[in-house]
Amino acid sequence: MPIYHIKDRKPQIDESAWIAPSAEIIGDVRIGKYCYIGWGAILRGDYGTIIIGDETAVEEGVIIHARPMGTAQFGKRVTIGHGALIHNSTIKDNALIGMRATISDYSEVGEWSLIAEGALVTRKQIIPPNKIYAGVPAKELGDLKEHNRQEWELAKQIYVDLAKRYGQECVRQ
Repeated sequence: MPIYHIKDRKPQIDESAWIAPSAEIIGDVRIGKYCYIGWGAILRGDYGTIIIGDETAVEEGVIIHARPMGTAQFGKRVTIGHGALIHNSTIKDNALIGMRATISDYSEVGEWSLIAEGALVTRKQIIPPNKIYAGVPAKELGDLKEHNRQEWELAKQIYVDLAKRYGQECVRQ
């Protein structure tokens, strides 16, 4: 897997995290315990800082970047769907970012909130905790329900288990 240092900007990756061989980790990127970083993901902390909380899943094709002196920060057990783009934003614990969603500069997604597939969270937009947002630009659709939390917990655990399993069993042939 390509891991790049840029002068003193060096990735810090917990040994329990699993990073796909085609993912690219560049600069000041801090990856927590039992994280899953999928194939083709690009985490670019060349000017800013990227912090990935424990047990977070960054699925295939995700792009994360932080502005100069900025931070893209993710809480614990966040799921970032395939092909999402996150730029200099804060994503709180247990949030779910849908496939191909875009989270723009200085925005924030609250705990246990869902950003639907293809949604656009605009610059400086604040998504409150426990909400569902969809559309371009993203608009509130309602509250997160208990059955949603239960489904998410199962899905999130799959990626935590994959990080463990791939670290032990994934062999290139």
